[in-house]
Amino acid sequence: MLESFYPIVLQAITAIGFAAIALGLSVLLGKTGRRDGDKDTVYECGMVPISSSTPRFSVKFYMVAMLFVLFDIEVVFMYPWAVQFKELIVASSTALYSILGFAGILAAAYIYALKKGALTWSE
Repeated sequence: MLESFYPIVLQAITAIGFAAIALGLSVLLGKTGRRDGDKDTVYECGMVPISSSTPRFSVKFYMVAMLFVLFDIEVVFMYPWAVQFKELIVASSTALYSILGFAGILAAAYIYALKKGALTWSE
């Protein structure tokens, strides 16, 4: 059974070997660049930079993004259930109760996020 994994191991060794050789050759044969203050400054279309290169975002932006990903992934779990709904209900009613429990937990999490103010933008 292990002989069926030989092509995968050979491909992994080849990929790692190629990357190591390419990096090693670039270090050995490549030129080292000189660094100075002018080359390290941010270039903004020929204009002198006014502020730092990375603006600061509010934490609320990240909270909304995380909540979107969380609820989006949970809704993805409902899709296979909806596709098989007729067959599941014919077999037994436990599928209906399980998705109602899942939707209840989802609704409770949404209400909790609203109560905590995770979706309000104003201070």
